[in-house]
Amino acid sequence: MTKVLMVCLGNICRSPLAEGILRSKLPSENFLVDSAGTANYHVGDRPDNRSIRVAKKYGLDISSLRGRQFGIHDFDLFDYIFVMDESNYNNVISLARNENDTNKVNFILNAVYPNQNYSVPDPYYGGDLGFENVYKMLDEACTTIANQLIEI
Repeated sequence: MTKVLMVCLGNICRSPLAEGILRSKLPSENFLVDSAGTANYHVGDRPDNRSIRVAKKYGLDISSLRGRQFGIHDFDLFDYIFVMDESNYNNVISLARNENDTNKVNFILNAVYPNQNYSVPDPYYGGDLGFENVYKMLDEACTTIANQLIEI
């Protein structure tokens, strides 16, 4: 089974959306998709209502997901770790124990824009349009990731 982890800051906006989107594009018998945050602000919390709403608009239910914090053990559990921005990348890499851990980590938008390390903007302080834009970015990246993973 291939295991993929999506990581953002609080694990209530971007990474649960990415988790839900990628899950919908991969067969669950062959893939496990999860999400986490680099901070512990929202451990145990549901995704932001705006993330739940935009996911539901596109036929996805992420309301049962709960926030958790990224930990060193995630390097052992997951084959691929996708981060949303440079801060997430730096926080995750700072916990890496070796090159194998580091090689698992990549910016999610590199799926669409290779080696550019573009960030998915944090929509938390924005309005509904920010969540819509983030959904579209993540959907495009997750489509590419799913296609690549299925081909492996």
